[in-house]
Amino acid sequence: MREVVVIGCGMTRFGELWEKSLRDIFVEAALKAMDDAGVDHIDSMYVGSMTPGIFVGQEHIGCIMADYLGISPVPAVRVESACASGGLAFRQGFIEVASGMSDIVLVGGVEKMTDSSDAIYGLAAAADREYEAYNGVTFPGLYAMIARAHMHRYGTAREQLALVAVKNHKNGSLNPNAQFQKEITVDTVLNATLVADPLTLMDCSPISDGAACAVLCPLELAKNYTDTPVRIVGSGVATDTIALHQREDITRLNAVVKSSEAAFKMAGLTPDKVDLAEVHDCFTIAEICVTEDLGFVEKGKGGKFVEEGKTALDGELPVNTSGGLKSKGHPVGATGIAQIVEIFEQLRGSGEKRQVKDAKIGLAQNMGGSGGSSVVHILSL
Repeated sequence: MREVVVIGCGMTRFGELWEKSLRDIFVEAALKAMDDAGVDHIDSMYVGSMTPGIFVGQEHIGCIMADYLGISPVPAVRVESACASGGLAFRQGFIEVASGMSDIVLVGGVEKMTDSSDAIYGLAAAADREYEAYNGVTFPGLYAMIARAHMHRYGTAREQLALVAVKNHKNGSLNPNAQFQKEITVDTVLNATLVADPLTLMDCSPISDGAACAVLCPLELAKNYTDTPVRIVGSGVATDTIALHQREDITRLNAVVKSSEAAFKMAGLTPDKVDLAEVHDCFTIAEICVTEDLGFVEKGKGGKFVEEGKTALDGELPVNTSGGLKSKGHPVGATGIAQIVEIFEQLRGSGEKRQVKDAKIGLAQNMGGSGGSSVVHILSL
C-alpha cells in the first residue's frame, strides 16, 4: 500500500446553524479543506452522515454533496456507522488512496440535527431498536448503566465524571469552532437537571449541526501541495454486540479495544507514544472508559487519571483538546472528521491557544452507538 497523508482540513463552527442547510454546511467545510490543501480538484469523495433521512428528510447524500460542491461526475459515496460515520468515511478514503485507486480524495462528515422534530428518535436508531429503543431505553440511559457499573466495580466517583465535562469545556472555551465556548464547574455539572442517574444534562453531549472535511493524497504527491503533510500511520475498525445486555462486561468497550489494537499494530506503536488524543466523549463516562480501553490507563483507573490532571491540556496525555463532543458539539456524522481536524492542526502546530507542546503523534477514536462500532486512526508528522 502507498503511504497516505492529510494535506488539508476545514470545518464549520458546530452549534445550532439555523440559517444554513445540510448542503450549505458541507460545501463550506469542503471548500475550506480544499483551499487549505491547495487543490483545485478531487478524484473521489466519501461523506459520513448517520441518518439525514430522519434529521432533514434527505437521502442520496453522496450525490447531493457532489452536486452542490460542483464536482459531479466525481464518485461520491455516503458512509454510515452511526456516530462513527465520519471516522469510517476517513478510513474508506485512506484505503482508496493507499490502494492506488485515487490520488486526491475528499473525506467529510455532516449532520443537521436541529432541523428535526425528533432527533432523539433518529439517534435511537444507533441502538438495538427491538430490544433497547422499543422498550424506552435512550442513549443517556444506556451510558448511565455503564456509569453505574463502572462506579460499582471500580469505585469511580461521581465528581470524576464531572471533571471530564469541566476539562472539556475549558478546552472548548479556547476553540472558535466549538458550540459551547464557556467554562463550567463541578457544581454546575452535579446540580444540572438529572437526565439518567447518575448523568445530568452537563454529562451529555448536545444536539448539533456542523460539517468537517479533510483532503488525502499519497505521500509522494504531498510536496506538490504542502510542506506540512500529516501521515496516517494506523487505522483500525471493530464492532461489538449492539445491545448492552449481550456483553459480558458493559464497562469494557470491546470494539474500542480491538480497533485500537489494530491501529497500533499497523503503526508499530504503543499507547505510551501518543502525545494527544481525541476520543468519543458522547457522555462523560464514555471518555473514562475509552481512555482505559485504548490502553492509556489501567482498567478502572480512568476516573483517577482525569482527577489527577493527566488528561488536561498541559497534562501527561491531553485528551479532547478541541473540547470534545461535550463542548465542541456532536453533529454525529461530522464528529469523526472533526477529531481528525483537531489532530491535524495540533501536529502541524496550528492549535493556537489549545496547542500541545511538541505534539508529534495523535490518536482519534470515533464510536458508534454505545460501543457497537469503533474507528481508531493514528496520525504522525
